[in-house]
Amino acid sequence: METRKHEAAEKKRCRSHNCAQAVVCTYCDKTGLDEATSMSVASAFGAGMGSMEGTCGALVGAGIVISLVDKEKSRAMKDMRQVMTKFLERNGATQCKLLKGTETGKVLRECPDCVADASEFLEEIIF
Repeated sequence: METRKHEAAEKKRCRSHNCAQAVVCTYCDKTGLDEATSMSVASAFGAGMGSMEGTCGALVGAGIVISLVDKEKSRAMKDMRQVMTKFLERNGATQCKLLKGTETGKVLRECPDCVADASEFLEEIIF
């Protein structure tokens, strides 16, 4: 199976993209969006929806891709639940500040790894 999770993680690791942008931009060919539009669409969703209080940006990015690839609402929601469930099982949280350990001091998962995980689970749906 083709995988782009390392490509997505590298976009975050080198700091050219936030977590959401790294996921959305990696799958431009699947969504029909160009790179610039993908960057704009996902710009507000990095760092836990801009505040670390929200859902991990990588998961939001996966949701954007799912929504654009599968325009059937009920199926897209089911697929997103699947990605969220697998991500939670692997990482123990879906909220940015919990993943980053900002209150506990215990980092559950680094951002590039969250991007790779969200991409891996996304690819199970779109490939």
